[in-house]
Amino acid sequence: MRRRLLLALFLLVLLACSINRPMHSQEQKKTASGHYLFAWTGDAANKRAGCSANCGAEGREGWGKDFLAVIDADPASPSYGHLVTTVTTDQQTMYAHHTEYTMPASGMLFANDHDAGRTFIFDVRDPLHPTVETSFTDMAGYMHPHSFVRLPNGHVLATFQHAHHGAPEGHMGTSGGLVEIDDEGKVVRTSSNADPSFPDALLSPYGLVVLPESDRVVSTNSSMHQEDIFRGVTYQLWRLSDLKLLKTDYFDVGENRYAQISPEEPRLGPDGSIFVQTLGCGIERITGMSIDQPKSQLVYTFPGNFCGVPTVVGHYLVQSVPAEHALIVLDIRNGAKPVEVSRLKISETFKPHWTGWDAKTQRLVVTGREPRLFLVKLDQVTGALIMDDGFHDTNGKSGFNFADREWPHGWKGSGLPHGVVFSR
Repeated sequence: MRRRLLLALFLLVLLACSINRPMHSQEQKKTASGHYLFAWTGDAANKRAGCSANCGAEGREGWGKDFLAVIDADPASPSYGHLVTTVTTDQQTMYAHHTEYTMPASGMLFANDHDAGRTFIFDVRDPLHPTVETSFTDMAGYMHPHSFVRLPNGHVLATFQHAHHGAPEGHMGTSGGLVEIDDEGKVVRTSSNADPSFPDALLSPYGLVVLPESDRVVSTNSSMHQEDIFRGVTYQLWRLSDLKLLKTDYFDVGENRYAQISPEEPRLGPDGSIFVQTLGCGIERITGMSIDQPKSQLVYTFPGNFCGVPTVVGHYLVQSVPAEHALIVLDIRNGAKPVEVSRLKISETFKPHWTGWDAKTQRLVVTGREPRLFLVKLDQVTGALIMDDGFHDTNGKSGFNFADREWPHGWKGSGLPHGVVFSR
């Protein structure tokens, strides 16, 4: 009897300890079943075309705040394409811009308001109840981060467009750097991309791709400022293990003398080379990284300009091409000579920008310059694209409508999505 009493007391103590044990922010949370889209969204009233980054406070009066919208992305769900919830920030919209490109294993998602120079880290491990974990602005003398890519150790490697170069406070330098950041928003290490051999070149880090097998990183230089938009024409090679800058070089100039301008998003191709999209609507291909003799070649040019975020799926490269109001798919098995295999026109007015792939449902998400996003199916055998008409909002129209809504966080207005990521 005494032994039973002691055992019962022991179990009660264990239960009390488990109940009172605090939940640390980085501990694993119970994840809701289902599949979701996380759309980083700003107030559509602040389109950059209508108000530039340096417009006065009077131009910002009444704008809404940046928020993350959670949308049902499970094709088997009866609420497929419907809004699940939102989580808002305290940042009045200036330019809600990039998120990470794919959902990290940690479930801690980086998203940035570029013109505000502020980045948020969201905890989305429970998609039904996402939270803002923390935020940061300038780091270790660098400002205005742009792109975020995960390292094998789980940290983020981010491009920062500018360094603080002397007085006055906030002065933006002509170079920036790479910063490694953990999921709590703390700096792990940094490295400047300034190169004395290129004193007159614009060295504003924009996009990057990490190559762990060869201990290398490739980054591009392109400015987010309209006045400098045509000055970006270089890329850089780094050693990943110590973030040592190994080489800076110019991109290849093609026949139209234009398609190399403003190199932005580098993507690893199936042959180990790097494909880089430019605002001049070119595709530059970089080879020779592993032997520290990188070389670029302009291998394709799309119509128009301001081509946006590309996605590589297998041996296909999907490119958003605003001038065509379309997505265009290239077969890049022969990386030196890509071939168009399909295209999908979204509408007569929609200008696509962001694309992102979901291996789980075999779909691409697409956002553009208006308050709507779409899901598109990609046939990985033929490269054909087809609109997913099953993904629609309550009005039955394809895509998700961000215009003129009453949002769960209490704001009424039109949202403009930019970076969008699928749950794991």
